[in-house]
Amino acid sequence: MGLDMYAYVANKESDHTSESTSRELAYWRKHPNLHGWMERLYRARGGTAEMFNGIEVELTYDDVLLLEEDIKNGRLPSTSGFFFGTPSDDYYLEQDLEFVRNAKFELFMGLRVFYDSSW
Repeated sequence: MGLDMYAYVANKESDHTSESTSRELAYWRKHPNLHGWMERLYRARGGTAEMFNGIEVELTYDDVLLLEEDIKNGRLPSTSGFFFGTPSDDYYLEQDLEFVRNAKFELFMGLRVFYDSSW
């Protein structure tokens, strides 16, 4: 068991939860601080679920730009949890920046980008 995290893209017109209309953009295993960043975004938008697990978060272009800035400046929030593992910002740095590049491209092309997790 552990923290599994996913980013995927879907067409604007489609039901993004359908496997036939979405495709994986990134996958992380136990990257707690990135998960904490996504939870903070969810809560800033009014999310109220007690447990941030299995909750889909849509990312805008502005969100991705802010994420890129926070990654580059070492500002992902320190986050812990039973299944989360240890902070892995350095380990995932290049993958995080690749995700940002790909997400910006997909959003520019008119697609939607989502984050989800399971632990």
